Amino acid sequence: MHLLSLLIWLPILGAIVVLAFGRNAATARWLTLGFTVATFLLSLPLWTGYDVTAANSMQFVESLPWIRMIQSNYALGADGISVALIVLTSFTTVLVIIGAWRPIEKRVSQYMAAMLALEGMLIGVFAATDALLFYVFFEAMLIPMFILIGVWGGPRRVYATLKFFIYTFLGSIFMLIGLIYLHLKTGEFSLAAFSQAQLGASEQTWLFFAFLAGFAIKVPMFPVHTWLPDAHVEAPTGGSVILAAIMLKVGGYGFIRFSLPITPDASQEFAWVVIAASLIAIIYIGYVALVQEDMKKLIAYSSVAHMGFVTLGIFIALALVRVNGNADAARLGIQGAMVQMISHGFVSGALFSCIGVMYDRLHTRLIRDYGGLAHVMPWFGTFMVLFAMANCGLPGTSGFVGEFMVIMASFQTSPEVALLAAFTLIISAAYTLWLVKRIVFGPVASEKVAKMQDLNMQEVIVLGAFAIAVLALGIYPKPLTDLMEPAVLQLVQQLGLAKV
Repeated sequence: MHLLSLLIWLPILGAIVVLAFGRNAATARWLTLGFTVATFLLSLPLWTGYDVTAANSMQFVESLPWIRMIQSNYALGADGISVALIVLTSFTTVLVIIGAWRPIEKRVSQYMAAMLALEGMLIGVFAATDALLFYVFFEAMLIPMFILIGVWGGPRRVYATLKFFIYTFLGSIFMLIGLIYLHLKTGEFSLAAFSQAQLGASEQTWLFFAFLAGFAIKVPMFPVHTWLPDAHVEAPTGGSVILAAIMLKVGGYGFIRFSLPITPDASQEFAWVVIAASLIAIIYIGYVALVQEDMKKLIAYSSVAHMGFVTLGIFIALALVRVNGNADAARLGIQGAMVQMISHGFVSGALFSCIGVMYDRLHTRLIRDYGGLAHVMPWFGTFMVLFAMANCGLPGTSGFVGEFMVIMASFQTSPEVALLAAFTLIISAAYTLWLVKRIVFGPVASEKVAKMQDLNMQEVIVLGAFAIAVLALGIYPKPLTDLMEPAVLQLVQQLGLAKV
């Protein structure tokens, strides 16, 4: 079995094994940890073995006949963007399993199996080079997340799961119609064939909006973001971490893999729609986060705002390469968007893990119930402040790098856009520091808070790993940008070629 197939099917096989032999909770936990660690270790050769000097950015290619009647193949491949997201997925899943070691006490084997299945499907999304195969993984990953929220979620979990499922499923129907049209146009489902298809202006327009409907909900972009806070609030901690750190990245990845190469002219014509929505998300949603009383809701709205930088960087590149002819700045914009995706995975995953630590001890997510944690949980306070600084975009942390690159690229298209984008550094600092001030510093809020225990070993491992990742990417992002450079360069070259 080839490496990408192994990375997809090993955790899915692990889910079956855990369900079959993990009736004992301890056995289920150790089996799951073994499968996730093995998957992470197997993902590292993707990074180390990726040849950044090769002419073809798509490597580790696999292809087998799947549905012959419609020319759909089981086709996999990975460029630098895919590799980064696959490694992020496998890394985060290990930490989620360690973090759930004690908090998940009921139906342990089912929880662990759902996490393993979700990991395999997410890797499948990032590795598929056949559009139909991509769609199958794209939809299938909803099932384990639906189960995680619906079974282990909070009091309003049924409402949250239905809203999550309906939003994402309806959006993907439009994408499916677009994929079927492209199949009828090209006779196959290969993404490469879709990218080379000659499409008229009207065809590109409605295909662009079909893809926008599918991927904007996943990001999520304003105004289709309202499902995310509900899903986060009701999801268990592990579900929130996976949702924020990985699943939101599927939307940005979809824009890069589908919208830009397949509909470059329509993407350029309607880029202003996405840029405007991104700026609204960056500014308006930041203000919404500022007034939240629930910590999870605050970080959920923060995710919408920070993911606005991803869509801004992707679509600002269109204006740079098409209107200004500035390919270098376009590369900077897309690179910044991708670094922001990876950084947001680390920072949001860490912040939701921190909220999980507090909730496990006090069973409340309301900010007013906490205060003075630095006195009773000094190690936790240290990690929380670090991740808060990263969320603010402090230089030296990963949160600064991607946002700075996007702002620099935006400035070369429109100083006004760059100014509005940079305004988020003030807003994010406001709501993040206001959160930290209330829960970490000041006098101890209550007797219950005074009795809270500092981090245990599992929590130290999880938060420590996130901290290392946040600092490493913030101090030395070159390995990540070098990995993604061939794929970004190829995409920028495609954007410069008009189809009409």
